[in-house]
Amino acid sequence: MRKGLAVVLAFMLVLGNIAFANVSSVMGAEIETEAASAVLMDAASGRVLYEKDMHKELPPASVTKLMTLLVAAEAVESGKVKLTDKVTASENACKLGGSQIYLEPGETFTLEQMLIAIAVGSANDGCVAVAEHIDGTHEAFVEEMNRKAQALGLKNTHFANAYGLPAEGHYTSAYDLAVIARETLKYPLIRKLTSIKEYDLRDGKFKLWNTNKLLWWYPGTDGFKTGWTNEAKYCLASTVERDGLRLICVVMGVPQVRGHFAESMKIYNYGFAKYQFKTFAPTGQKEGVVKVAKGKEDTVNAVTEKAFGATIEKGNDKNFWVETKLNPEISAPIKKGQKLGEILLYRNDVLQSSVNLIADHSVEKASLAEQVTRTLKGVIGY
Repeated sequence: MRKGLAVVLAFMLVLGNIAFANVSSVMGAEIETEAASAVLMDAASGRVLYEKDMHKELPPASVTKLMTLLVAAEAVESGKVKLTDKVTASENACKLGGSQIYLEPGETFTLEQMLIAIAVGSANDGCVAVAEHIDGTHEAFVEEMNRKAQALGLKNTHFANAYGLPAEGHYTSAYDLAVIARETLKYPLIRKLTSIKEYDLRDGKFKLWNTNKLLWWYPGTDGFKTGWTNEAKYCLASTVERDGLRLICVVMGVPQVRGHFAESMKIYNYGFAKYQFKTFAPTGQKEGVVKVAKGKEDTVNAVTEKAFGATIEKGNDKNFWVETKLNPEISAPIKKGQKLGEILLYRNDVLQSSVNLIADHSVEKASLAEQVTRTLKGVIGY
C-alpha cells in the first residue's frame, strides 16, 4: 500500500514539474526562439522586456525600409516634400531587381502612392524613386538614413542602400531596429501606411498585398515591415497595441518560411501575458490650473497631452507616486496644446514615465484697456 502511494506521489510530482515548466515557459522564464536575434520592447518607455543577442549585427533585408519610411515621413512633416508631390521614376530606379512595382522610366505616381508601394508591396524601385525625389540622389538619401541612425544613438547600424538588398556595409541589429520602430511611432503616417492590408495601384491593374501577415493573424497589429533574402533569412519588425499596452517586436535571421510571424507571435504572447499598461490619468485629464498674465482670461487648465501611465508586470503595481510640475504663471497669448508643465511617474525613487501638461484651450492677449480695467477691478474691488 505504501509502495503504491509512493508511486502515485512520485507520478504527481513529475506532473507538477511538467506543469511548472510549462507555466514558466508561458510566463517567459525562458522563451526559445528560432530567430538568430530578437527583442521585445515596451514602446512607452523603450525598456527591453525580452532579448536574444539583440545587439548582433545582421543583414536586415527589406526591414531596412522602416528607416526609409522614417526619413520620408520626417521630410513630409518638415514641409520639405508633400504627399501630393508627383514622383517620376528614373532609369536608376527602374533597373532594380527583387520585390518591386515594375516602374517604367518616366512613370509618375504621387509621393503617397510611392510610400504605399514601399510599405505594403516592399517596392525596391519605389525606394529609389522616393529617395531621388527627396534628396536628389539615392546616395544622398542613404547618407541621411545614416545620419538619422547616428542621431538615434544606434551603435550597430549602417545602411548602404534604401531598400535592403545585400551589400557590403549594410547591417543593423534587432535592438537598433526596435529603436527605429519606436521613433516611427511619432509619425502616424507610417502606421497608417504599414497597416494597409491591400492596395490597388495603376487603377486596379496592379494589386499590392501587405507582406506582414500579422495584420490578419494577430489582433492589435498595425505595423511595420517584413524582410527576406538568402543572406538575411526571414526578418520582421512589428508593433501591437492591446488595452493601452503597445509592444514592439523584432526578429531577425529566422530560417523557416513564415517563421518570422510564428516567432513574433510567440514573443508577443509572452509580453501580453506578463505585462500590462497601468493608466494613472487618461488623455485630457485636468491636472492643475495656471495663472495667465495679460490675458483675456485669468487662468487656463493644464491637461495631460496623452495617457499617463507605465508598463508594469501584472500583479506588481505598488509603490508608485506622482509629481506634478507646473509653471505658476504664464503670459498670454497662449495656444491650445501649449506646454505648461509636466507630470512625472515614479516607482520608489526611479522615474518610470512623464507626460506633458498642456493648455486645454487658447487664451488671447488682452488689450491695454482690458488690462487696465482688470487692474482697477482688483484694486477697487468692483
